[in-house]
Amino acid sequence: MDNAVEGVAGGGTAYGWSDGGLHGTNPLKGSIDPLEVPTADLVHVWCMPSTANVGPQEIPRHLEPVNLLAARNERESVQIAIRPKVSWSSSGNAGIVQIQCTDLSSTSGDRLLVGQSIMFRRVVSILGVPDALVPLDHPVSQISLIPGETTAVWVSIDVPSAQPPGQYEGEFIISAVKAESDRSRSQCLNRGEKHRLYTELRNCLDTVEPIEGKPLDEVVERVKSATTSLRKVLLSTFSEFFSDNGPVDMMDEDAISNLSVRVKLNLTVWDFILPATPSLPAVFGISDTVIEDRFGVEHGSDEWYEALEQHFKWLLQYKISPYFCRWGDSMRVLTYTCPWPAGHPKSDEYLSDPRLAAYAVPYNQAVSGNDAAKDYLQKEVEILRTKSHWKKAYFYLWDEPLNLEQYDSVRNMASEIHAYAPDARVLTTYYCGPSDAPLAPTPFEAFVKVPKFLRPHTQIYCTSEWVLGNREDLVKDIVSELQPESGEEWWTYVCMGPSDPHPNWHLGMRGTQHRAVMWRVWKEGGTGFLYWGANCYEKATVPSAEIRFRRGLPPGDGVLFYPGEAFSSSSQPVASLRLERILSGLQDIEYLKLYASRYGRDEGIALLEKTGVYLGPERYTLEHMPIDVMRGEIFNTCRPMHE
Repeated sequence: MDNAVEGVAGGGTAYGWSDGGLHGTNPLKGSIDPLEVPTADLVHVWCMPSTANVGPQEIPRHLEPVNLLAARNERESVQIAIRPKVSWSSSGNAGIVQIQCTDLSSTSGDRLLVGQSIMFRRVVSILGVPDALVPLDHPVSQISLIPGETTAVWVSIDVPSAQPPGQYEGEFIISAVKAESDRSRSQCLNRGEKHRLYTELRNCLDTVEPIEGKPLDEVVERVKSATTSLRKVLLSTFSEFFSDNGPVDMMDEDAISNLSVRVKLNLTVWDFILPATPSLPAVFGISDTVIEDRFGVEHGSDEWYEALEQHFKWLLQYKISPYFCRWGDSMRVLTYTCPWPAGHPKSDEYLSDPRLAAYAVPYNQAVSGNDAAKDYLQKEVEILRTKSHWKKAYFYLWDEPLNLEQYDSVRNMASEIHAYAPDARVLTTYYCGPSDAPLAPTPFEAFVKVPKFLRPHTQIYCTSEWVLGNREDLVKDIVSELQPESGEEWWTYVCMGPSDPHPNWHLGMRGTQHRAVMWRVWKEGGTGFLYWGANCYEKATVPSAEIRFRRGLPPGDGVLFYPGEAFSSSSQPVASLRLERILSGLQDIEYLKLYASRYGRDEGIALLEKTGVYLGPERYTLEHMPIDVMRGEIFNTCRPMHE
């Protein structure tokens, strides 16, 4: 997986640095017992912001405490990097570290719990670029380190909407431990011990097996006797797994307190609650055919509905409004957010979820039933129009029409929809006018004239950011052609383009470049955003197959998460760093929107620019610090004065 790919930039990950001079002045000689040596003598530990791409060659820095700011209903993340100074394992790796995190607690006794609000994941490289976030065990996990390589752990803190504001503190604890193989050599059971164990367990079984039909008091006696024997076996043979608070496989507290590296985590939770429904509808495609092929589920089967529901619910945590899609001929696209028909109880469950900001209504049935297809659309729309969530509905019919015939298809489908629902919103993505009927002398002018050409058959004009190049001033040319008073909206999208250095989500771009997609949206003033595909990797027919990006697309384009089975036995999807940065960008929009609601949109843009966070598609911060400065400024100027 880790072969570098042509055209993937390093993204500021310090590739190519030599590792000289980092091993400390007095390397520890001979065999090392990690339970007797401070972990700091064995590994470097330091922290990196969520926008850093921490690759295997990342060089150590000083360890500083982590200071984070989060609103309520917000996720904030940080990375902890670990790199071995020496090897203490007898096997091929450098050694094993155990990582654990305490709960975060505030001065007034409120807590954020590990495993519930605090989650850690291991950063795994895809094509040599750090990208996949593979879940680790909570509250204690073990990681095997590779000599001369940096490993990163991604720590996320999710602050619930009802969490009391305040200063929260906790620690991340890293301890070098002995490998199982090193321990087990000295702890293998010999034949005599095995026989003793066998006899004791056999006796337990003989005591409880014949209890069928025996009087209750005898059953109780036998179970008590077996329990005593089992406890004895556990204590005599598995004593290292016992601690005061039950059996846990972790180092004892004294060893931890004396030898471990401790990273202080400070989190300020403030009053602001991010809205339950995201302010910016960000609609992302999920290919249903990719799910069908990889997981072997048949379209319309119970397993199919389950697989779709899992993807739908999982993506909502990223403040994204998913839609499922399948492509027809010449880029016609069937899109639907809910696979169930409008009259089904599941439909309301999906569509009225407050985390969903917009939903796609299918033009044809997602799963064909016995209804006549021609009545289908009319019936669906009649039911949906009676719902309070209808205002979130849109129809996405064609992906990037290129010629008159395709534009006419959009018109015809839209006319039919509007006959049943005059207030329906049709969304069309495009980057050019029809090639065989130029609307104006130059391609850009023709592109700007598309709304005049498509009206009233489209309400959401969704244009490629690629068309603008670095000319942010062209936005006003697009917007001036729209009629917001008639409900017309301007949304944008990215896909293969724009390319480096413009903001996009390709693999190997910088972390701030990923996050900048949403800064750009907010500054340009679009009211929605579309992304064509989040799981569009090459076809595979087994869940655990290696992930391959589609040929002809930049690496990472169309893939924002991975099937869990490609990394472990878990079937939970595995997020990419890029998906986490999309969430951060959507959260930044809520901060900017709050600031603009107090001080006006012009002041919001001024703040984005004067902090150096984002000035234009080729001028945005490469460092993390300005982001913290901007968010801190919004916190300072928008929090209630009594704090």
